[in-house]
Amino acid sequence: MKILFTFYNPSGGMDTLNRIRCEALQKIGVECHMLYKYDGNGRRNIRHIKTHICSTNKDIEDLLQRENYDAVIVCTDFDLLQKIRASGYKNPLIYEVQGLGTMETAVEILKQAEANVNKYASALLYPRTSHIMTLLETFFPDKKHYSFDDPLNMDDFGYTSYPQKKYSVIAWVGRIETNKNWRDFIELGYQLSQSIPNLYLWMFGDMDLNAPSEQKKFEEKIAELGIEDRVIRYSNVPHEQMADYFSMIGDSGGFLCSTSILEGFGYAVAEAMLCRCPVLTTDSDGVRNFIFHNETGLFFPHGDIDQAVVLAKQLMYNAELRDHIRTNGERYVKVRFTVRKYTKKFMAMLGELGVK
Repeated sequence: MKILFTFYNPSGGMDTLNRIRCEALQKIGVECHMLYKYDGNGRRNIRHIKTHICSTNKDIEDLLQRENYDAVIVCTDFDLLQKIRASGYKNPLIYEVQGLGTMETAVEILKQAEANVNKYASALLYPRTSHIMTLLETFFPDKKHYSFDDPLNMDDFGYTSYPQKKYSVIAWVGRIETNKNWRDFIELGYQLSQSIPNLYLWMFGDMDLNAPSEQKKFEEKIAELGIEDRVIRYSNVPHEQMADYFSMIGDSGGFLCSTSILEGFGYAVAEAMLCRCPVLTTDSDGVRNFIFHNETGLFFPHGDIDQAVVLAKQLMYNAELRDHIRTNGERYVKVRFTVRKYTKKFMAMLGELGVK
């Protein structure tokens, strides 16, 4: 059996998901390839998975005819559905949604996608995230739907003990863009720094993907608040090293802060928990699958920086609560998001669609 997974570029959560599931499926004998329209810095994370970079109709058609895939999974790019069918591809073609930004953006994308998905897709695939489930059931009531948890890599990604730092770190992961809501993180960091002099803000992402207009606003904001020296930016950190960073952040007495408006899953949050890095997050929907307030993490209301400050200090200074959240968070994601569960459900889906 041979499967193709597609996306725009190897970056962020989709880079992580595609690598994890390809590696897991290949271990049970399924050959997996990845197709990206554009190259990206995340490609350095890919090992032992055949990866194609192409976007022209001719190149895509040649690839499909040469490899004869048993199934193709297309994430987000609804135009690609038409191109694949136009090439003569007849096997199952699954349209996947992992996250579409804000609700307004998601609705607009699905309106544009509706005709192609209805005409060309064999089924829909998405995580157990309520806003995505509701949207897709509304837009595509007559399609087959498959919804199950995304997997985590627990073999090579987890906690490592490091000497404790002499300062505390709060961290943030993502692009500088509206849905990731970087402004609330910067404001929270500024407010905390007024009473925590040895606090640093570590920000991880792919600088090449930041919108120039948002990047300019970001630079102006940290200058206005006078925290340029506290904000440490890390661009394109190799994925396996993120486990070390999350471990260090947790051991520093700090935490990961997620300020997103909406997330389909929230890989950064789940992976931080896997590394015993506690999490303070907005309710971005996807994280409801693994953040339970005061048990595996802490929630704060969107935009309520005062409440975020209160909860951040609890997470940093209440040793009993902090240890409880770190231990429970790590345990929960290890039990729920195994690759074995994912591959079992994925293969069952393919079987129902006639892939042998």
